[in-house]
Amino acid sequence: MTEIIVIFDGDCNLCKRSVAWLERELTITALPFQSSNLNLYGLTTEQCSKEVFTISEGKTYSGAAAVVFLLKKRGNSLASTLLHFSGPVGRFGYRWVASHRSSLLVRILGRIFL
Repeated sequence: MTEIIVIFDGDCNLCKRSVAWLERELTITALPFQSSNLNLYGLTTEQCSKEVFTISEGKTYSGAAAVVFLLKKRGNSLASTLLHFSGPVGRFGYRWVASHRSSLLVRILGRIFL
């Protein structure tokens, strides 16, 4: 089995709930960036404070690409394909959510959808 490492914002409720949702169907090593040795992965706190990172088979995915990878691995092929082919729209949506993690809207979304 291939190891999948997910480096996420351990202070973000949506992020924590998303990781728990992934773990229901997928074996991952989930690491909050705030308490992880990011140097092991060639990442910085600044990078990880802006987006999720997934590392698997020597490849590093970030942001929407990391979400696409994780959805596909979890077996959510349709969602993965839709996000992938949404291109700039999907990347914009990911960046907006990631930069508004503490907003009321994102906190509500985390409670409703996961």
